[in-house]
Amino acid sequence: MQSPKTSSIYAKARTAGLLVLGLFAQIPSSQAALSINGTRVVVTSDQRSAALIVSNPSQQTYAVQTWVNTESDDTTTAVPFMASPPLFRLDPGKEQQVQINRLPNDLPTDRESLFFFNVQEIPQADSTETNVLNIALRTRIKVFHRPVQLKENPSLRLKDLRWSLRQVDGQAYLAVANPSPFHVSFLRIEVSGKGQRQVFNSPAMAYPMSSQTYKLEGIKPATDLQVSFSAVDDYGARISPAPMAIELHP
Repeated sequence: MQSPKTSSIYAKARTAGLLVLGLFAQIPSSQAALSINGTRVVVTSDQRSAALIVSNPSQQTYAVQTWVNTESDDTTTAVPFMASPPLFRLDPGKEQQVQINRLPNDLPTDRESLFFFNVQEIPQADSTETNVLNIALRTRIKVFHRPVQLKENPSLRLKDLRWSLRQVDGQAYLAVANPSPFHVSFLRIEVSGKGQRQVFNSPAMAYPMSSQTYKLEGIKPATDLQVSFSAVDDYGARISPAPMAIELHP
């Protein structure tokens, strides 16, 4: 839980990061200058914390704000994690270790819970320059809270996904049912067969013990359709299981 003092610091940092420091003569690239040594974090329920490294390979000094929030990206929902330090200076060529500390919680014990770690970079104002617009850029990566009771390898549960084709009010949808307690982050999904093909790039993830649907364009329901997909494992590596059959539902 954030204290009122910490929340005040966060609010001031966000405000500072969005201040327009001049006119629109110069707009920086949307590419983030800071980097994180991972694309996701898995924190088991018996861990007190997990560590990440935030690096500054650029030639500019930044104020850096870090926090953990929900997928809805709101600033009001209490989350059972706190990033430390929440605010720091990062000079060119330097790096900073950030701890994601787990707080007491009552999260589900039969499935993963999803949160997001945020890194916001606030450029240092240069008093010698005029007509400059400085914009705070933010990077978000997934934080999975995994109950210690879940001993399986999530990658081995990809074979349990069940794919089907459904019609809703004349519109075809690809549906995936995920009976496992793990999130499945897809990089790519491809539906093919009977001379038909549709590719989804960076599609929505499949949540634990639930289903997800994807709107199909130009795919007519037919037998012998199959799905190929790539997903991301705990270490950010790509996994591409063998193609799977798609069931046809009315």
